[in-house]
Amino acid sequence: MDFGEVLTAMVTPFNPDLSANYDRAQELAVYLIENGSNGVVVSGTTGESPTLTPDEKIELFKLVKEAVGNKGKIIAGTGYNCTSESIELTRRAEKVGVDGCMLVGPYYNKPPQEGLYQHFQMIAESTSLPVIIYNVPSRTACNIEAETVIRLSAVENIVAVKEASGNLDQVSKISTRTPDNFRIYSGDDSLTLPILAIGGDGVISVASHVAGKEIKEMVRSYKEGNIEKACEIHLTLSPLFEALFMTTNPIMVKSAVKLKGIDVGGLRLPLVDATRDQIEKLEKVMRDTGVL
Repeated sequence: MDFGEVLTAMVTPFNPDLSANYDRAQELAVYLIENGSNGVVVSGTTGESPTLTPDEKIELFKLVKEAVGNKGKIIAGTGYNCTSESIELTRRAEKVGVDGCMLVGPYYNKPPQEGLYQHFQMIAESTSLPVIIYNVPSRTACNIEAETVIRLSAVENIVAVKEASGNLDQVSKISTRTPDNFRIYSGDDSLTLPILAIGGDGVISVASHVAGKEIKEMVRSYKEGNIEKACEIHLTLSPLFEALFMTTNPIMVKSAVKLKGIDVGGLRLPLVDATRDQIEKLEKVMRDTGVL
């Protein structure tokens, strides 16, 4: 399964009462596909997955897929720290027609590497969907080590990893010792270009909400051998990457999307809206980098 080079980890729009705004989610997904993204990840970290109910997630998967159709891939965030719950949500997501699923490393319970291997293997074997493993130890307190990802790459429908460990040595090992058709996606916008340089295939991006075309051009330029152009785009966008993470994601990217004229609403507690000072800093960076 080829999901493409740029996937957006999509925010979940909310109404003023913080109920899920499904119509706006459909509109946003179509906008992202039309502006550089090959697909979207629905109900990932950036989509505030910890505060969405399973039924809300399924409704989002279904309606976003209906809106996008065959124009882009819809990846369902179905990972929990409970294996059985993740299996149940993954099976439900498959029934509504998503193109793949993304499984975050189990958080809080800190399993050993063998526990991680069995967790992902069992979920993958419960579905026919292609699976992306998502390693983000800064949030889960548990790194999925290179050796474990290499083992998991032998499971037939585990086709990719989203690497947000920030450890390029780890990414290098994965790149060297997984099959040629196993995809490596950067999970950090600021590390997309370095990860491409060591065998990565693309990015599951936050910044692509507002700079999707530029990020797509960066990836394409690198792959076509125009390293200088790719580096130029990376350096231009670097202040934006930094600004979007001045506080906990997705606080700033929701503000960025609003600055682009798409009202995606607020955030559910325990996350809070950006401060006026943060928004002013973000707006300046967006104008300086030419995305606003």
